[in-house]
Amino acid sequence: MRDDQAARPTPVRAPRFGLSGKLLVLTILFVMLGEVLIYVPLVANFRVNWLRDRLASAYTAALVLDAAPNGMVSDRLAKQILDSIGARAVAMKMGTQRRLLAVGDTPPPITHDFDMRNVNEFESIVDAFMLMFDGKTPKKVMRVVGPAPMGGDYVEIIMDEPPLRKALLRYSVDLLLISLLISGITATLVYLTLHYLFVRPMRRVTANMMAFRTDPENADRIIVPSARADEIGIAERELATMQAELASMLHQKNRLAALGLAVSKINHDLRNLLGSARLISDRLLTLPDPTVQRFAPKLMRALERAIAFCESTLSYGRLQEPPPERKPILLEPLVEEVHETLGLPPDGPIRWISAVERGLTVEADYEQLYRILLNLSRNALQALESRASRDPGRDQIRITGRREGAVVVIEVSDTGPGFSEKAQAHLFEAFQGSTRTGGTGLGLAIAAELVRAHGGEIRLVEGTIGATLRITIPDRAVELSARRSARARA
Repeated sequence: MRDDQAARPTPVRAPRFGLSGKLLVLTILFVMLGEVLIYVPLVANFRVNWLRDRLASAYTAALVLDAAPNGMVSDRLAKQILDSIGARAVAMKMGTQRRLLAVGDTPPPITHDFDMRNVNEFESIVDAFMLMFDGKTPKKVMRVVGPAPMGGDYVEIIMDEPPLRKALLRYSVDLLLISLLISGITATLVYLTLHYLFVRPMRRVTANMMAFRTDPENADRIIVPSARADEIGIAERELATMQAELASMLHQKNRLAALGLAVSKINHDLRNLLGSARLISDRLLTLPDPTVQRFAPKLMRALERAIAFCESTLSYGRLQEPPPERKPILLEPLVEEVHETLGLPPDGPIRWISAVERGLTVEADYEQLYRILLNLSRNALQALESRASRDPGRDQIRITGRREGAVVVIEVSDTGPGFSEKAQAHLFEAFQGSTRTGGTGLGLAIAAELVRAHGGEIRLVEGTIGATLRITIPDRAVELSARRSARARA
């Protein structure tokens, strides 16, 4: 029960706060941050413009008051003028003389001085926010100084702060409402754009990956790439390729597992049949016929080898090929035994050519090297037999062997049609390298595995007629070191 629970895949939960929600929140935050960065200088600029408007009104009042006969203005008129500009007093300095042009009731002490002749942006921002959020004393009075008309040095007005504070707050509220409207529209447009360009394709890819995970062998679960040429389109195409390769690999694995299961079911009965054939062959050894005495030992060896192959049929599927028992063996007799196993007559339509160096020895496992050469030779024979017509002068199988230093090179070649490009791409993979209808492609895969077990290499030689497979088997490293030491001592 615990094993079943452990094997069961963990369900994938949908995120509570997905990519769309995060994108929406981040979009709103960034838009609001942009609005704040715009709001700060706008408030400071509004305060500066408000004060400059009051100074402009003070300029006009100064002209009116200065134009009065003998500079005499009634208190009533002066108060009306001051009320029209929202000031408590207006003064102007010309040269060394400072004239108080108009004054209302005696103002309270001045709490802030603002000189509009030299405005600093940073100080203007600080003054605007300090004025807007400092409402503990409602009767604060400020003194504002600006350039004067008519050649004066400056003009100054004394006025209450609450009107400016109210104007700043009202402007902030209006700006906030407009900012919220703009932020909402901008965030919606940005969100929809990013959602359709990025979030929705990512959701599609994510949903496909989750669906493919539940049934990776189903070809319908492979994503269909869109026609996009950007990174998302590339990701979709790469994902489709990866899913197709994974599905094919799982299919081949399942096919291999099914093959192993089928072979295991007939393995017992097949060994019994071969055992019976071996008992009958044992009786042949008692016959005095010279021909029987010549071929009976070979038949016995073939049956024993078949029984051994039958007992290790599943070893390839379970990756349990026994390690090679390497020892020096003569290559030429082994090649001749492969020839006899194939049963090619000397005058047949397919010629057998052995070009092995005389006395060439290779350090290898005899049975495994026999299986390698038999698989390759049988593939070559099947390729030649697939032709409609046969020509002894053209159709031939050639096995060559030579030593190159500490490496023995064996080549198995034929003059058949060769391998297609599709077969060459997966030449030594199980169920992939077959070039004939009904072939399993296991022969080359088994041969490659056995060659690698010897520390060697097998590859297809390019640019030859038909197909040529080259095997390189190096001598054992331990013995090579011993040989070098022996040579050094000599």
